[in-house]
Amino acid sequence: MPVILDFPQIMQFQSRYRGTLINKIAGYKTANLIGTRNAAGQENLALFNSVVHIGANPPYLGFILRPTTVERHTYENLKETGFYTINQVTSEIHRQAHMTSGKFPRGISEFEACGLTPHYEAGFPAPFVAESHIKIGLSFEEEHLVKANGTILVVGKIEKLIVPDDAIAQDGDLALESLDTVAIGGLDTYYTGTKLGRYGYYRPGEALEAID
Repeated sequence: MPVILDFPQIMQFQSRYRGTLINKIAGYKTANLIGTRNAAGQENLALFNSVVHIGANPPYLGFILRPTTVERHTYENLKETGFYTINQVTSEIHRQAHMTSGKFPRGISEFEACGLTPHYEAGFPAPFVAESHIKIGLSFEEEHLVKANGTILVVGKIEKLIVPDDAIAQDGDLALESLDTVAIGGLDTYYTGTKLGRYGYYRPGEALEAID
């Protein structure tokens, strides 16, 4: 028999239990490390599971930032400099990536503390993660307050994209499974992906076309 819960019942759960449940019911999400550096040169790296596609023309990505009722080094740094990076987590670095979610003091670099390597591209001020196979450099574009809970949708424009050349198909498709990209469930569980299929645009009444 299924468990059926209404809003009042959900709100009666202990806070940590509710957070674990609600974070995971959305299913698999992207696991990304966001790298920033403030004007003084202090680097910061943090794990996010909320990166989303905003648009391709021009290319924008967004992510959700928790309320700024406490220090948010990622937010403060990207607002100060205007730049940040998004780096996809792989199975090889998922443990180090998870460690960046700890509450490190501002003077501590999560790169160094968690065993990851900062990488800089000429003309771009924010640090990439050298070990990541997909590295994205962005400039801050805009933000939107989610009034329901005080979170912030941060939107950035893609300025640099670093991807292995053999991972991009002629039509622009990325073979994420060959790049060892992992997904995250909730806040603490990591998964590897298996390609089930790729399909063409579906027109009602026609057969579904599989793309090799």
